Amino acid sequence: MGQGWTFAGEATQGGGDSVTLIEGSSFCLSERGGDLAPGTPQGLFHRDTRILSVWQLRLDDEEVDPLSVIAQEPYEALFLGRARPRPGHSEATVLVERRRFVGAGMREDLVLRNLGNEAAACRLTLRVEADFADLFEVKEGRVQPRGQYGVDYGDGVLSLNRQWRGESRGVRIVAEDAICSPGQLTFRALVPPRGTWRASVLVTPVIDGVETPTSFPLERPVEQAGPSVRTSEWRQSGPRVKVGDESLALTLRRSCQDLGALRIFDPGRPDTPVVAAGAPWFMALFGRDSILTALMSLPLDPQLALGTAQTLARYQGTRTDPVTEEEPGKIPHELRFGVEASLALGGTVYYGTVDATPLFVMLLGELCRWGVDPDAVRELLPHADRALEWVEKYGDRDGDGFVEYRRSTDRGLANQGWKDSWDGVNSADGKLAEPPIALAEVQGYVYGAYRARALLAEHTGDAAGAARWHERARQLKRRFNEVFWLPGRGWYAEALDGDKNPVDSLASNMGHCLWTGIVDEDKAEAVAERLLSPEMFSGWGVRTLATTMAAYNPMSYHNGSVWPHDSGIVAAGLMRYGFTDHARRVAEAVLDAAAAFGGRLPELLCGFDRAEYAQPVPYPAACSPQAWASATPVYLLRVLLGAEVCVPHGRIRLAPVLPARFGALRLTEVPVGTAQVGVRVTEAGEVQVTGLPAGMEVSTQPCACTAASAPPSS
Repeated sequence: MGQGWTFAGEATQGGGDSVTLIEGSSFCLSERGGDLAPGTPQGLFHRDTRILSVWQLRLDDEEVDPLSVIAQEPYEALFLGRARPRPGHSEATVLVERRRFVGAGMREDLVLRNLGNEAAACRLTLRVEADFADLFEVKEGRVQPRGQYGVDYGDGVLSLNRQWRGESRGVRIVAEDAICSPGQLTFRALVPPRGTWRASVLVTPVIDGVETPTSFPLERPVEQAGPSVRTSEWRQSGPRVKVGDESLALTLRRSCQDLGALRIFDPGRPDTPVVAAGAPWFMALFGRDSILTALMSLPLDPQLALGTAQTLARYQGTRTDPVTEEEPGKIPHELRFGVEASLALGGTVYYGTVDATPLFVMLLGELCRWGVDPDAVRELLPHADRALEWVEKYGDRDGDGFVEYRRSTDRGLANQGWKDSWDGVNSADGKLAEPPIALAEVQGYVYGAYRARALLAEHTGDAAGAARWHERARQLKRRFNEVFWLPGRGWYAEALDGDKNPVDSLASNMGHCLWTGIVDEDKAEAVAERLLSPEMFSGWGVRTLATTMAAYNPMSYHNGSVWPHDSGIVAAGLMRYGFTDHARRVAEAVLDAAAAFGGRLPELLCGFDRAEYAQPVPYPAACSPQAWASATPVYLLRVLLGAEVCVPHGRIRLAPVLPARFGALRLTEVPVGTAQVGVRVTEAGEVQVTGLPAGMEVSTQPCACTAASAPPSS
C-alpha cells in the first residue's frame, strides 16, 4: 500500500547485525563495517527521508575488512577496518578508522594509519547515492524512483537532490580534499611510515532548498557540539541510584541512557524535548507510546513528560478529517515529516488511535501528582476538557457508555489500541473481532482520565467539577464490571465487538484495567491469578495472549509474545491491588530478561516459556532501543518500591518489596515538586527518606486518589 503511516505488526526487512546511530530526527543504519549497502534498508535518514542510500568506502578499489565497532554514544561510532595487504606484503599495514557522528545529517572523520615502515600511497573512494525514499518505503521494501533527480559537483562539494510533487529534498556533501564526481568522492592519500592521514566529510540535509545546519561542525570540538552537550547534561541531571545488584544497576543505567538518546527536539521549540517511540524506524512523536513512556519515566525527567504533553496538545485535533482521522479534541497517533506521508494522507499528523486521548488526560493528572510546574499544567486544562469531550462525543458514538473505534477509511489502522496489528484482537476461538471495537483497557484509561480530571479540578479549587468527574468514573466502573466481566470464564473480555458481544480471549489487556483501578475488588484476585497462570506467565513476563487461545503463537507480534512495557503495567496494576508477590514475580522476570539482553530490553520478545528455553528468545525486527521498553526497568523499580507521589494531598507512599538479591538501595535527587528527595532502603527493608517538601508525609498506604478502591461519593 502507498500510505505514509505506521502499519504495525509488519516485520522490518533487513538483518539484525546492523549498527544504528540516532540523534533527534536523524538516524543511520549501516553494516558493521560502516558501509550503507544498496538494495537494503540501510541508510542515513533525516525527518523520515533517506538522504543517503549508498555510502561505500573502498581503498584502492578493494573492500576494507571490518575489525570492530566501538559505539561510544548513541549518535557516535568508531568503525575499525583493515586494508588488504599492500603489493609485496603478506600482512596488511594500513588501518582504517571511520568515526561517524549522526545529528542533523552526518559527519564522518576518516583516518588512515600506516603501521608499516614504508610510505603508503592510497586511493580512497566513497561511493555515494541518495534515493530520497520515504522511511516507510524503505522499511517495507517498496522503494522506487520518484520525481526528477539532480546532481551538482565542484571542488570538494557534491550535491544531490530530488523534485517531486512540488517538494524538494536534497543532500550536500562537503569534503575539502576530495575530488568530486557524480556518485563518488575520491581522496589521494600519502601516509608516512608509522604515520597518519586524515580527512573529514560533512553530510547535511537540504529541505525545500534550505540547508540544515550541521550538529557537528568541523571548527568546533565534538564535546561542544549540541548532541554531546545535551547527552552530558542528561547524564548529569536527574535521580541517582545505587543498588547492590550489578545486573540491575547496568539495566537502569542502560535504560536511562536510551531514554536520553530517544529524545527529539523540534527546531522551532528547541527547549521542549519529547520522547520518540523507538529506533530506528519510529524516531517520531507517537501519542500512545510517548505518553506511556512519559508516565513510566516521569521521575527521571519531569520536563520530558511535560514537553510531551505540551507538544501533543499543540497537535490536538480541531476539525473532522476522515483521511487523517482527525476529530476535535483527539490526540494524535503519530507525527511524520516525509513527503509520502503528506501526499498520501493530506498532512503530517495521523490520528488513528483510540487510547492516546484518555491517556493524555491521565498524564496531566500524573504531572499534577508529582507537582510538575503547576502553572504549565493549568494551561493544559482546556486541552484536557477538549480531550474528554472527544471521549464522550466521538469516542462513544453509539452512546452505550464505552469508547470504541472503527477506522474511517481503508487507509487507516484496522486496530487502534496498543495491539494494533491487523489480527491483534480476536476471540478464544481465533475469530477476528469486527468493528466498532470497545477495548477493555481503553475503558480503564477513560476511567483513569476521569479520576485524573477530578484531581485537577480539586487542585484548582473546583469542588463541583471534582465531584462531577468522580461520578462519571463511578458510573463507568459499575457499567464496565457488569458488561466486560465473564463469570463463566473468570476473566474480563478483551473487548466488545461491533454487535456488543464479548471478545472472550484471555489476554493481558485486563492487567491494564488493574493499573487504572477500574477492576472491582471482588474480581481482582481472579484476574491476578489468571495473569500469573502458566498459560499467561512465560517466566520472562506476561504473554499478550494465553497459550490456550486458538490464535496463540509465541512468535507473533501481539498474539502470545511478551512486551516489557505491557508486563510493567501489569506489575503496577497487581501492586495497586495489593498483590505484592505477584507483582514482584512479574518485575523480576522482566528484569531477568533485561539482564539476558545485556541491560537493554527490546520492544518485545517471543512468548516461549522459560522452562523450555533458558534464555529469552528475541523477536525478529523488534525496535531497540524502544521508548516504553527502555522506561520499563525504571518503572519496575518504582513498582518494587511501592512508590507513589501526590503533592496535592501531601502524601508520598513507600512500601518496598525489593527482592533480597538486590541488596540495599539508595536513590538521591528524585524530583518531587520543587524538592529533591532521597530514599534509602536497607537490606533489612528499613526505609529512610530525606529532603521531604514542607507539608508532605511518608506513608505505606496509597493516597485516596491513587487507591484501587472507588473514588469517594459526591
